[in-house]
Amino acid sequence: MFGARIVIADADVNFRKKLKEILILAGYLVVGEVSEGRSALKVVFQTDPDLVIMDTMLPGAVSLDIIRIIEEHRVAPVILLADSRGQDILEEIKDSWIFAFLVKPVNEVHLVPAIEIAIANFRKFIKLEEENKKLKQALEERKLVEKAKGLVMEARAISEKEAYKYLQRLSMDNCMPIVRVARKVINYYNKKGQ
Repeated sequence: MFGARIVIADADVNFRKKLKEILILAGYLVVGEVSEGRSALKVVFQTDPDLVIMDTMLPGAVSLDIIRIIEEHRVAPVILLADSRGQDILEEIKDSWIFAFLVKPVNEVHLVPAIEIAIANFRKFIKLEEENKKLKQALEERKLVEKAKGLVMEARAISEKEAYKYLQRLSMDNCMPIVRVARKVINYYNKKGQ
């Protein structure tokens, strides 16, 4: 994932400069540098980076709030940086959108593997989330078809197999996906029952 696009959010100008050098030498693209919270969000949403590296003590907003907004929109993984005093935040961030936590000063030996793992895990997470969404949709559609099939079985006094074939025939005859047919059948029988 070398060549990944990264946003750096840290108030310390010298640290940002050093971090940027490390990132560029390692083959990454720094697409944004900010020193405070509101700017961080603006740059993250404008540049759509592959990763955000953020300090825990970012002025202008609570870092965890920024991370929650990034999480809500599924923009990018976040690597959180802290000085040795900032480690007390660990308990708070366990359920956050943090893919790595590094203590300053940061060096290439620790940073590059953290970047690679964060981006890879983020992509896996997004893929799993999409698969989960598809499975939930398929399950909901299957429930609709089963409900419609049950209504047809009851109304026509036919077997489950015959009811399903009836729904399939309606689907083919009307050039309509079977789930849409199922919704129409359910609506029809719900109106008829009123």
